[in-house]
Amino acid sequence: MIFFKKSLLLFVTVIGCLSAASAQQTDTLFKPSSILKTMERVADWQLNTWEQKGQRWPKYDWTNAAGYTGILELGKISKNERYIKYLVSVGNDLNWNTGPRRLMADDYCIGQTYANLYLIYKDDKMIAKFRALADTIAALPHTETLAWKNNIQAREWAWCDAMFMGPTSLSYLSTATQNPKYLDAATKLWWKTYDYLYDPTEHLYFRDSTYFTKKENNGAKVFWSRGNGWVMGGLVRVLDNMPANYPDRTKFVKLYKDMAARIAQLQQPDGSWHASLLDPASYPVKEASGTGFYTYALLWGLNNGLLDKKTYWPVVQKGWTALSACVHPDGMLGYVQQIGAAPDKVNANSTEIYGVGAFLLTGTQLYKYVEKHGK
Repeated sequence: MIFFKKSLLLFVTVIGCLSAASAQQTDTLFKPSSILKTMERVADWQLNTWEQKGQRWPKYDWTNAAGYTGILELGKISKNERYIKYLVSVGNDLNWNTGPRRLMADDYCIGQTYANLYLIYKDDKMIAKFRALADTIAALPHTETLAWKNNIQAREWAWCDAMFMGPTSLSYLSTATQNPKYLDAATKLWWKTYDYLYDPTEHLYFRDSTYFTKKENNGAKVFWSRGNGWVMGGLVRVLDNMPANYPDRTKFVKLYKDMAARIAQLQQPDGSWHASLLDPASYPVKEASGTGFYTYALLWGLNNGLLDKKTYWPVVQKGWTALSACVHPDGMLGYVQQIGAAPDKVNANSTEIYGVGAFLLTGTQLYKYVEKHGK
């Protein structure tokens, strides 16, 4: 009996110590200094890799441009000037041009970084060329169908990924120039894509028209995690540039809240979202890019008073915990699904710059939240 009591006491003590250690680790994870340190470690790994090995994709490419968005936001809160200076060097190397496919949203995704840098430096050369392109985009009739044929993606936002590339860039340019016509164009084209690709029953976007009839192994519709992450990330970045009295703001906010509620329902027990939103069992490993964009978008909603803490703070807590576990000791972000258009396999060693961008966007929103509200 004495042995049993001693064993029970030892068991309770061990469990108590483990729980205390776990709580301490969680508290540390959500300290502003820890959040910033983790972000800098991830960003430094990326910049150091670029310096040592060169960039895998052209500097203007959407992959890098999505990454730049997170590097820029980190640069705004870090004391290290390296991050903003790097982005200025990219702009200078490109002579502040966008990509060669002028009307392809992927190729002017970098415009949002140019516009943000302009807001810091007020140097007209940073946005002059993108502004001329945006004038062309705003003036076009945009009457083509968004059916995935005839290379439509070169002219229209016919795939859900484009919602992070195109409307965001026009919206930030609108803020930079104080000219509403760019936001008006972004709004018009946003709703065109919404009308075509959004499933109002699931509150999710199809990747493009070729996925309307495709099914997952379990018979569910195919809704790609990163694809809808692109939408959610783009949605909050457009809202970030939308005046409170803008005519369509209420409609955008409703879409945001509808998608936020659905995404929160689909979070997995480990805090992540898998590559397939409706068939996670077929892709049983966490995926960092979709998880990053969702956690970023939900944190933005908390920071801007659109979501309630009781419902969504536990979701973002679990999201950041899952994302932090994707970071290798050297700062490499793993578990990022490679370039694609649909759910696919992922592993601890798969990384890409757009995943880093999503991670850093998340971290900056989390940093702002805990600085203001605490854990």
